[in-house]
Amino acid sequence: MQIFDTHAHVGLIYSDPIEQLRVVQEARQGSVTRIVSICNSLHDFSKVYETLRFSPAVYHAVGVSPSEVTSPGKDWQKTIEESLKLPNVVAVGEIGLDYCKKYGDKRSQIELFIAQLDIASKAGFPVIIHNREAGKDLLDILKERIPKEGGVLHCYSEDDIYAKEALELPLYFSFAGNLTYRNARNLHDTVLALPLDRIVVESESPFMPPSVYRGQRNMPANTIETVKFMAEMLSMDIEELADQLWKNSCKLFRLPE
Repeated sequence: MQIFDTHAHVGLIYSDPIEQLRVVQEARQGSVTRIVSICNSLHDFSKVYETLRFSPAVYHAVGVSPSEVTSPGKDWQKTIEESLKLPNVVAVGEIGLDYCKKYGDKRSQIELFIAQLDIASKAGFPVIIHNREAGKDLLDILKERIPKEGGVLHCYSEDDIYAKEALELPLYFSFAGNLTYRNARNLHDTVLALPLDRIVVESESPFMPPSVYRGQRNMPANTIETVKFMAEMLSMDIEELADQLWKNSCKLFRLPE
C-alpha cells in the first residue's frame, strides 16, 4: 500500500534539516511514500527545498500564502517563476484567501491570489488552494482564473453543497486529519457526495492531527489514519481506497504512478 500526502509543512514540523529528513524517512516506513512539501513564504521554500531536494519521496510547491500578503518578498513573482523550473517542483501553492486571520486586507489578498493564478496558468502548473472563510470570493475567482491544469482545495472545510459547485471546475478535494473528528459532519457529508476520483488526502502537518493523535504535533506518517477513517466511511477496503487516492494524487500533480 502506498499513500500520497499531498500537503505537509515539513519545515514547520522541525527547523533542523536532519529532523526534517527523519520525518520523511519515518513517513516512508509508514507507507506514506510521496509527500508534497508546502511553505507559506518564498524564504522558507528556499531553505526547505535545499534540505529535501534530493529526497526521492518529496515533491515541492512554491508560492506565497495569504499570511504573507504584506511582505511577499522582493521580486516575488520572478522568484516563483524561476522556482517552477527546479526539479520536483509540481505546483504553485499554497495560495488563496484567508478572511479568518485578517491578513492585510481583502483586496490585497485577492490581488496576490490572482497574480499567482496567472503565473501558474502561464507556466502550466496546478495550484494548491487555501480557503478560510472566503469560499464565495475564492470560487468566483477560480471560475475566471483557474489554470487549465486545475488544482486542489487543500484541507477542505466547506460543505457538500459548495463541493457540488466546485466540481464544475478542474479541482480535487483534499481531506486532512480533521475528517476523523466526530463533529466534522460537513466533511463527512462531502466525502460521501464526491466522486471518488476527485478526492485526495493530506496530513497538513504539523497541524490537524487525526483524532487518535489529537493534541500532538502531526506528522506525514499519520496520514494513514485519515485513509483508514475514509475507508470505513465509504465501506471500502483500505488498500483499494489508498490505490485510488494514489492515482488521483499522481494525476493532480502530473506524476507517474
